[in-house]
Amino acid sequence: MCYNIAQDHLTLFIPPVDPEDVIWSGMPLTTSQALEKYDIDDCLTSTEVNAYLSAGSTPHDTVFAIPFQIADHITFLSFEKTNFEILKTAIENCRVVKDDFEIGLIRHANAISSHAHTEVMKMVKQARNERELMGTFIGSCISNGGREQAYGCICASGTAGATLHYVHNDMPTSNKLNLLIDAGCEYECYCSDITRTYPLQGAFTKESKQIYDIVDAMQSQCMAMLKADVRWEDVHALAHEVAIDGLRRLGILTGDKKDIFASRVSTVFFPHGLGHYLGMDTHDTGGNADYQDPDPMFRYLRIRGRVPAGAVLTNEPGIYFCRFIIEPALKDEKMARFIDKAVLDRYWDVGGVRIEDDIWIKEDGYENLTTAPRTWDEVEALVNGWERSADEDEALGRRLAEQVLQGVKFT
Repeated sequence: MCYNIAQDHLTLFIPPVDPEDVIWSGMPLTTSQALEKYDIDDCLTSTEVNAYLSAGSTPHDTVFAIPFQIADHITFLSFEKTNFEILKTAIENCRVVKDDFEIGLIRHANAISSHAHTEVMKMVKQARNERELMGTFIGSCISNGGREQAYGCICASGTAGATLHYVHNDMPTSNKLNLLIDAGCEYECYCSDITRTYPLQGAFTKESKQIYDIVDAMQSQCMAMLKADVRWEDVHALAHEVAIDGLRRLGILTGDKKDIFASRVSTVFFPHGLGHYLGMDTHDTGGNADYQDPDPMFRYLRIRGRVPAGAVLTNEPGIYFCRFIIEPALKDEKMARFIDKAVLDRYWDVGGVRIEDDIWIKEDGYENLTTAPRTWDEVEALVNGWERSADEDEALGRRLAEQVLQGVKFT
């Protein structure tokens, strides 16, 4: 793609039609179809790039390009200067703020994925293993237009829910408490990213419900902070404060709240960042992460600094009982003094609880683009085959229709 800054003219280059490839794969997108589909001024084939760049109508002072993303046959010999330094950063920063077209695509991806999560909830008690539930999610997305997944599905049962990016997705689900499923489809190159935690046996145990309530409070209180120019580190710190309050209330953490916060022991139970930007990538660009930060509370934040209006990000707190993180902390005097091991032992089987929604940041607040049921009573009802009344069915149908219409405004 080439953008002529002086003339405000955008040209898309696509592969030419290869007759031999058509035999195997069918017709690709044509230049005329691309002009109709995309917001561009012109469309040419990739064999015409050099001719375009050297044409007299093209300004030849400076060309901006991204290194290592240029085809070998393309040359910039006709330009006075070549700048490989600033374009990538400029594009990454621009991608943070979405326009209405992009919001429509993300909203639609969320509508498809939210429905798929609901279908998984209905299947939980009948499934024998994780792969059946993953198949239910992906199948529902495909059936409703979300053929591609935004990322590899995380479908973790039992204590595997404490593994943040679990990959097996094929273990039996019997005799386990909970399922944590982190999954979202991609629609027209734009992503959704949703996590829900379900009770595999139909109802959350006392301990699971207690942890679910803490995570729910973490997300809800952080949600209330969200608006343009909020400092993401402050939102993330609030999530830790709420987690500490909840874990102290249960007796898992003991001691003075300020001392607990300062010790960073809460990162043992909530080790990841609160969220990330979302767009054409699941972990979208422009977050300015600092993985060398010496402070473990902020080291894994994928967003640093202030969040602009128009950004879409995830709000995804969690509490996890991962032995590989917690047991070393129990041997660390600075952290162990804040953890009551006798109480902790009652919670290992909970595994992990995460609740994740996709949030559109506005000047004076936010909009939650994710519509999947999220409270534990809604989730339990769907898992147990809750039957809606005719009036409730009609109301739900209207809401889903509105979501789809909002998602396809761009057509």
